Amino acid sequence: MYGLHDNEKASGAQMKLRDLIQKSDNRHCADCGAPDPKWASANIGVFICLKCCGIHRSLGSHISKVLSVTLDEWTEEEVEAMLEVGGNSFANAIYEAFIPEGLSKPGPGSSYEERVQFIRSKYEFQEFLKPSLRFVSSSPKESFQFSDSGKNLYDGLDSDTVKSTQAGMVEFIGVLKVKVTRGTNLAVRDIRTSDPYVVLTLGQQSVKTSVMKSNLNPVWDEELQLSVPQDFGVLRLQVFDYDTFSADDIMGEAEVDLQPLITSTMAFGDPSSLADMRIGKWLKSEDNALVQDSNINIMDGSVRQDVSLKLQNVESGEIDLEMEWIPLDQ
Repeated sequence: MYGLHDNEKASGAQMKLRDLIQKSDNRHCADCGAPDPKWASANIGVFICLKCCGIHRSLGSHISKVLSVTLDEWTEEEVEAMLEVGGNSFANAIYEAFIPEGLSKPGPGSSYEERVQFIRSKYEFQEFLKPSLRFVSSSPKESFQFSDSGKNLYDGLDSDTVKSTQAGMVEFIGVLKVKVTRGTNLAVRDIRTSDPYVVLTLGQQSVKTSVMKSNLNPVWDEELQLSVPQDFGVLRLQVFDYDTFSADDIMGEAEVDLQPLITSTMAFGDPSSLADMRIGKWLKSEDNALVQDSNINIMDGSVRQDVSLKLQNVESGEIDLEMEWIPLDQ
């Protein structure tokens, strides 16, 4: 896997994707027209802005798999999927083929509600396609498979289910990138060792690391990403022991309070315009799982926080995280 910002390791596929980004139609968000989009939906094949990407994320990765053009690592399969579509103009020629008369696309200054209504209609309900045409967006390679069902995605669901699904559309205020760096002295759950992996949960979202076989001091160095809703709670961390033939055993858990990180960022404004400095701190106490005080810093124009957690409800174990906060209005 590779990131598009890594010039020294640029591959042929990367160069093709960079060429695709440079095309005029791809220099503006496919949904609202905002200039210089830095995000993409890998399975739909469009480049989108930060504000629209939050709504794409809320649709679920089965509809839109969102990646940062510059910050995320891309697989070759994801790059090839973007190239196969051809970019914004080709995707919009299909997804916006029949926009009803009198309905306008949102603009760069449009409200969150206007974006939600348009983006859901465009990709989730697929209302602007030909009546007999629907797409199945399950994986990058399958992003342009056809179905002749002609049905609304909610056809056949009872009203309570529809309301529940629609209620899940929440406004996001930022993106939290969490690098799970390492575990130390984790608990034994097999005969002499464990096969640990980490699960992070925020609201209705869960992401997890790979499994480290037979390792009580694993080094993951894996970056996970979560969208942060306006009414965010704590980030929940759980460690499990992977078992092939039985349920995975819990190896401890901990909670991360995101309030110090987000509040500090909002107080200082755009970090890209500020010099490196400490802007906040999450203090160790009897009420949290911190191993030591956790500083919040601006480094190279980004807001970052290193966190060491002592796992709870287990005999031993610590987990180290590196967090980066990206506000949607940055």
